[in-house]
Amino acid sequence: MTTPEHQAPPDVVTFGETMAALRAHGALRLGGTLGLSVAGAESNVAIGLARLGHRVRWAGRVGADELGALVLRTLRAEGIDTGHAVTDDTGRPTGLLLTEPRLGTLTRVSYYRAGSAGSAVSPVDVLAALDAGTRVLHLTGITPALSTSGAEAALAAATTARDAGITVCLDVNYRSRLWTADRARTALRPLLLYTDLLIASEDELPLVLEQPGAGESEAVSRLLAAGVDEVVVKRGARGATAFTADGATDSAARQVDAVDLVGAGDAFVAGYLSGLLDGTHIPARLHRAVTTAAFAVATRGDWEGLPTKDELGLLDQPDGMTIR
Repeated sequence: MTTPEHQAPPDVVTFGETMAALRAHGALRLGGTLGLSVAGAESNVAIGLARLGHRVRWAGRVGADELGALVLRTLRAEGIDTGHAVTDDTGRPTGLLLTEPRLGTLTRVSYYRAGSAGSAVSPVDVLAALDAGTRVLHLTGITPALSTSGAEAALAAATTARDAGITVCLDVNYRSRLWTADRARTALRPLLLYTDLLIASEDELPLVLEQPGAGESEAVSRLLAAGVDEVVVKRGARGATAFTADGATDSAARQVDAVDLVGAGDAFVAGYLSGLLDGTHIPARLHRAVTTAAFAVATRGDWEGLPTKDELGLLDQPDGMTIR
């Protein structure tokens, strides 16, 4: 039997709040049925990477309750190392979110995470998860938005990772319900000093600039000049662009019938990091990223429809084909 101390180090370490997710099948005020799952930006990325064949470790806090047990059980079932996850014994509960479809692919999400176990994550909870040999630390802008200790944990992890030669990936992932743009900029700007790969949507780029009035081209130039090696801009249905000192690379989105847009950005990040870990060039990374994002939007749930590596080619099959 392989003991934990003799296991290979993870390819990717990530941390943040994973919540129980109640998914309605109609308007919540009308009652009806709810499905129970889990969701969280960082754990969505972790599941996507694990399905693509990478070793992933998730750190964070859950409540000492049945929903916390559900979170850990689900992540373990997806092959994710939760050995550094903390079960909070102070009475803080596992966070909760509710999703309800409202119009087409428009979904309303309600969060119940104030005072949650996940929001109490601290540097001591996550630094031990960064083993020697870890290749990527993945952060999002959500964790610093949750609490002062969350912001401290993100900065401490980024600093430690940079010192250890670990690639630091930051997905801005701005949530206006959690904090203002000014507060986000104040917390995220220090992380840029340690960020190798920055991922953002077009409207999120100003949140990491000292002076946010620049257009996209100037914003990207400033970020590259500040020491970021790659800037990847997500454009939704219009694909994505990766920028480096060598220039820009565009990729169109994959064409699928969208049924649920929630989780598409996390799927994109998982695909891009998977390509990075496999040593592919930027065009191939973008292709894998837009492909995993297409799987996410074509299926319901934050992560349930994400592909395994041998399923990545399914979108290239003829429409209506049955695989026997």
